[in-house]
Amino acid sequence: MQSNSPHPQERSDLPPLDTRRRVETPEGIDLILRPAGLMPRAAAFGIDLLIRGGILLVAFVVLGILGQFGMGLGTILYFLVNWWYPVLFEVLNQGCTPGKKAMGMRVVHDDGTPVGWAASLTRNLLRAVDMLPFAYCVGVVSSLNHPSFKRLGDLAAGTLVVYRDDELKRPQIPEADTERAPFTLTLAEQRAVLDFAERGTSLSVARRAELAGILAAPLESLPEHAEARLHGIARGLVGSA
Repeated sequence: MQSNSPHPQERSDLPPLDTRRRVETPEGIDLILRPAGLMPRAAAFGIDLLIRGGILLVAFVVLGILGQFGMGLGTILYFLVNWWYPVLFEVLNQGCTPGKKAMGMRVVHDDGTPVGWAASLTRNLLRAVDMLPFAYCVGVVSSLNHPSFKRLGDLAAGTLVVYRDDELKRPQIPEADTERAPFTLTLAEQRAVLDFAERGTSLSVARRAELAGILAAPLESLPEHAEARLHGIARGLVGSA
């Protein structure tokens, strides 16, 4: 008897193998987003809480000199620091409050684009709901039950807290005279030439000579000169990029 249940590969309700999300930006670029979990976000919030507390402590000590007028200013300052601190940092600092930056995280829209004023205001104002009934209970439950660890503020604002990808430093290509390949290279071949030049320092001299020697005939070069020619072609590709 044939089963009516769908083939495992055709089911759409299966949980993801990991928490990464692939999104396509409006420019048509695929991005891999790695949502941050509950504990790193709690640590980032704790860091920001300490910073805000330090700012308010210093401010109240100074404003206390002004008496009742100073206390009135302190109340206004408390409101501004408590609610606008995260918004200003998230919008003006690439989605990073100091705490999030320390933990290697940032806030983005669900499509990977930088967070804007409306979304940041929404997610931070709804912290009042996420804090209910105490100690962020609603936010914790929401995060633990969402595949991307979203609290209610993120759900309403369409935002996501993700890990920041470190900027990759491109390996240096060895010095060589720039030259063109004797034949047209496909994109895959161009990538292979660049990979060879960039990763040369991780290979032994014998291994580099062996790999370059394979291409000596197509490059119309002697085997002992093939490596230098590949470096020159790689230089030419980088210059034309």
